[in-house]
Amino acid sequence: MSNRTISKILPAQAVPEGKGVTVHRTIGRPGLSELDPFLLLDEMVIGADDAGTGFPEHPHRGFETVTYMLTGSMRHNDTVGNVGEIGPGEAQWMTAGRGIIHSEMPTSNGVDIRGFQLWVNLPAADKMKPPRYQDIPFADIPTVDGDGYTARLVTGGLLEQKGPVNEIAVNPLFADITLSRTGAATIPLPVGHTAFLYGIDSGFDIDGQHVPPRAIAVLGDGTTVTVAGEKDTRFLLVAAAPIGEPVARYGPFVMNTREEIQATLEDWNQGRFIGAA
Repeated sequence: MSNRTISKILPAQAVPEGKGVTVHRTIGRPGLSELDPFLLLDEMVIGADDAGTGFPEHPHRGFETVTYMLTGSMRHNDTVGNVGEIGPGEAQWMTAGRGIIHSEMPTSNGVDIRGFQLWVNLPAADKMKPPRYQDIPFADIPTVDGDGYTARLVTGGLLEQKGPVNEIAVNPLFADITLSRTGAATIPLPVGHTAFLYGIDSGFDIDGQHVPPRAIAVLGDGTTVTVAGEKDTRFLLVAAAPIGEPVARYGPFVMNTREEIQATLEDWNQGRFIGAA
C-alpha cells in the first residue's frame, strides 16, 4: 500500500459564467488548464435573491458534464428531450457526445444555490456517440461507512459498494466525503488514476500539507490517500483513468484536433448541430 501525497494545491478563481453567475474555478483556469481526463471544475454560487440568473441554453460536444448540488435545486432541459430537477445531494451526468444543447436554471426560491459542475473528457472513439443523460436522485446514491469517514458515492467503487452512474469510459470515482471523527481517515484509490480533493466548507491536511476550503489538491499516484481534519470536515474526492490523447477545445466544444473543432463550428453555424433549428 502506498499513500498518495499532494502534487499541487490551487485556490479557486472567481469567474463570471452563464447569466449573472459567479463560479469558483480550479480546473480549466491558468495554472491548471486540464487534469486528464478532467477539463473543468466549477463551484457555482447563486444567491437566493439573484432572480433570472443561471445557465440558459448552450451547446456541448465531445465530453461529459457532471452537476452535483449542495444546496438549492436546478432544472435541466435539453434538445434530446431530457428534463430533470436535482436538489441537495443529487446529481446529473450528461454525455454530450456528438452534440447537445441544454440549460440548467435555478428552481428553488429563497434558498442559496450551491453546487459543482465537472467536465470529464471522452476518448476519441466516443466523442461522436449519441448523447445520454443520467438523473441521479438522492435515494439512489449509497452512503459508504468507512473507518473515520462516510462517503456518498455518485459513481465508482468504494469499500465493495458502487455508485449508480454507469458505463463511463474513464471509470470515474465521484464521492462526497465527510470525516466522522476528528483525526485522520485513509481512503482507497485506484492505482494510476488521476485524483483530486476539493474542500467544501473547511480545510484539511494531507501528509502535513494544509489544503484550505475552495481549493483543489491534486494527488500523486498511490493506492490510498490519508486526510486529516476536524469532525464533519467535508470534501469531494474525484478520480478517473487518464485518456492520454491530445485535447483541442474551443469554448463548449472539446475534440482531439483543431480540424475537428473547425468541423464542429461549421456544424453549429450551419444548423447541423443536433437540436439546432
